[in-house]
Amino acid sequence: MKLNKLWSVAVALLLAFPAMAQQTKQFTLDELMWGGSSYWQLQPKNLYANFWGDRLVELDVEEVKALTDEKGKKVKQPQVLFTLDEVNAALDTAKWGKCYSLMTQSFPSGKETQCVLTTPEARFLYDWKTKKVVWTQAQPKGTQALKAASATRHLAYVKDWNLFVQRADGKTLQVSTDGTRELQYGLSVHRDEFGIHEGLFWSPKGNLLAFYRMDQTMVSDFPLVDIDHRVAQLAPEKYPMAGMASHKVTVGIYNPATEQTVYLQAGDPTDRYFTNIAWSPDERTVYMIELPRTQDKAELVAYDAATGQRKAVLYTETNARYVEPMNPIRFLPWDDTKFLYQTRRDGYNHLYLFDTTGRELKQLTQGQFEVLEVLGFNTKTKSVIVQSNEASPIRYNHYSVSVETGKRTLLDNGRGVHYAKLSESGAFLLDRWSAPDTYRRVDLVATVKPSQLQLHTMENPYTGNGVPPVESGTLKAADGRTDLYYRLVKPANFDPAKKYPAVVYVYGGPHAHNVDESWNYLSRPWETYMAQLGYVIFVLDNRGSENRGFEFESVTHRHLGDNEMADQMEGVKYLRSLPFVDADRLGVHGWSFGGFMTTNLMCSYPETFKVGVAGGPVIDWKYYEVMYGERYMDTPEENPEGYASSSLLPKAKNLKGRLQIIVGYNDPTCVLQHSLAFLRACEDADTQPDYFVYPGQGHNMMGKDMVHLHERITRYFEDFLK
Repeated sequence: MKLNKLWSVAVALLLAFPAMAQQTKQFTLDELMWGGSSYWQLQPKNLYANFWGDRLVELDVEEVKALTDEKGKKVKQPQVLFTLDEVNAALDTAKWGKCYSLMTQSFPSGKETQCVLTTPEARFLYDWKTKKVVWTQAQPKGTQALKAASATRHLAYVKDWNLFVQRADGKTLQVSTDGTRELQYGLSVHRDEFGIHEGLFWSPKGNLLAFYRMDQTMVSDFPLVDIDHRVAQLAPEKYPMAGMASHKVTVGIYNPATEQTVYLQAGDPTDRYFTNIAWSPDERTVYMIELPRTQDKAELVAYDAATGQRKAVLYTETNARYVEPMNPIRFLPWDDTKFLYQTRRDGYNHLYLFDTTGRELKQLTQGQFEVLEVLGFNTKTKSVIVQSNEASPIRYNHYSVSVETGKRTLLDNGRGVHYAKLSESGAFLLDRWSAPDTYRRVDLVATVKPSQLQLHTMENPYTGNGVPPVESGTLKAADGRTDLYYRLVKPANFDPAKKYPAVVYVYGGPHAHNVDESWNYLSRPWETYMAQLGYVIFVLDNRGSENRGFEFESVTHRHLGDNEMADQMEGVKYLRSLPFVDADRLGVHGWSFGGFMTTNLMCSYPETFKVGVAGGPVIDWKYYEVMYGERYMDTPEENPEGYASSSLLPKAKNLKGRLQIIVGYNDPTCVLQHSLAFLRACEDADTQPDYFVYPGQGHNMMGKDMVHLHERITRYFEDFLK
């Protein structure tokens, strides 16, 4: 009888509110998160495109179509250039296998009707005008890195830690023979700091190869464990902790024609960083930005590519805190004697024009904003095309900068956050952008006489009454002067008369931001999910985060966590002032640096935060790696007070609320010693954190574990904060 009565009430409620029942959309984590089984079903149709010279072509699995002509005019009817069937008909599939998709390709030149495609067995050049395969090259198996030289068609690759070059004529040359886990060739070095993401650097004409060689024999092993065996085996990671011995890097130059290698004569590599490798257009000179381990000085050094001899130091920059070069020099396409150098020496990342003697000619950009990326050049107007946040710290637009006058011209529509790819001559941008009220759009932007041609608009899949409202604004940092940007996500079906629990999502560290002027102010899918469940989500970019200038970022130097927490607590003060926020039900969550911040906030302000979930947290900076850790903290010997005050181990005794720590068991970035040491400190102090581990995962969860992870995070707040 009770069940029947309840059923009658439920039916009556549904009949009373039919519109709400029809409009409310409840998104699942499977739909929202990468790795979810339904994720791609929620994603709108996208436009996949690339430039063939200055023409824009649409890519599909089975065909490639021209969308514009070389003058940027949209063709009335997209013209099919070639199809997958035509490609496979021209290919010797018995020898090389089939090509399965035309999505992954490149066009070497707009002057030729040719593109580079792949099969599982080969790379090949297809000419769609003649419908013939012009050239084929076997694809090496089991590679750790791979880099092709489009001009010569040479292919460099790393296998079993050794470097190989496969020439266009098919001959394979083994450049090194002594490669091991401890002595690596052709791979990224310095733990991917200083903008380093690869270890192979072909010269502009493809005749010479610069490569990294990293000796790690002196670096301590951290004992990671591989459990995918009957008896678990060690899978150690070379991990130089702050203040300890670091690896030694040298740079080689290999000539495939002579089959000879020379090494740059840079001197003793002990406690030095070799970064941002670049070539001169004539391939005679290699440029490298070098830093001592202290990272308080950067030198741009030129080397003779034929002999490896050190030629000159062209530029030197010092800073008492740190210098962090992130970009190699860029030569002007119309003048081989001049190049652009990026530095924050005036407080913001800007472009400076130098000649090859090291003479500084001018500062090309200036102002209280950051040049975020150099996309390339427009050779006709002799201008450089950049992305910057000149209009607003959270708005990213593209500008053309005259190299002669420095005049900046806005290219896009001036709204939102824009990311783009430049055409061959620099005449056009393929501009993908969004704004708080615009989900995603794709435009073709002219860089000579700025104009925008709308190509594609993606429909917003997040519609219906269950979608949470998202707001943004600014508040003052703890210094009382600096504006900080925040995002506020209100619960779906928000009722201002109610009191809601709130979760602060935090990162807070350098080289990242959480709030910008893209769709919904960069709100994450998990925030939508939590808002559906009735939570307020608050996100603040504190001092120490990226794209706001050197002083904004480096104010945390030698005392990580202090200013960041002070700013976050200003955000909490604002959050608690909102009448719909339940100040007694505040939670906090973050990953990596955000895990450090979460744990720190839980232990430093135990009366404020009731529940926290810390993912992959740094607990004590003396356990973190040399390059990143020493840049912001110096060494433990140089800064004992800073390391002591930023360590969370002494704070373990302060924990009162519910704190769950989640880690990847095989994390090579923030090793297990952090979280295990914190557990030990909590056990000694008789405090009670919770702990969850993902075996086989690294610093971030991948695949279906991403869904599992966010279900676990959500459940923890549901169990203890609701």
